[in-house]
Amino acid sequence: MSARRPNVVHLSEVPEQSRTFGQGWGAHFKPLTPVMGDGHLRVNWMRVPPGRTAVPFHGHRLEDEVFFVLSGSGVLRYGDDLVDVAEGDCIACPRGSGEAHQLLNTGEQDLVYLAMGPREPEEVCFYPDSGKVMVRGLGRVGSLEDAAYMDGEGEVPRIVELVAGRARP
Repeated sequence: MSARRPNVVHLSEVPEQSRTFGQGWGAHFKPLTPVMGDGHLRVNWMRVPPGRTAVPFHGHRLEDEVFFVLSGSGVLRYGDDLVDVAEGDCIACPRGSGEAHQLLNTGEQDLVYLAMGPREPEEVCFYPDSGKVMVRGLGRVGSLEDAAYMDGEGEVPRIVELVAGRARP
């Protein structure tokens, strides 16, 4: 038998990480594709306790996301719809659809699923419940305010001031 390669991991070998917040937020997870780093595809094993959801209601501009339910039961919130999900269900959330999604464990045991998708460096996510926007390439999450295109630009463009102040040879 050959030695184990770094691109083959067993679930039992991956340390479980936890992220919880308040009463209804949180999950335990294991990244199963660490050898891929920030590569195109990531797979996480997720374990969500009863009454909790792993992440806020959100949608993606650049990333497709797929969930495959291994055990337990819950509700998928997809746009305005609530859909019961259970073991064996595969949930596809296509990028750019304008529909946000979220899974809630409504059962009495942990909801366990695989979460699969890319980690696009320039991803933009929207969060309809809170009005937030995440721009990964800028490392920012926050709220946007509507503004006219030229708001805050001033009467004289900054480049004109910079060129005028530059030393001439």
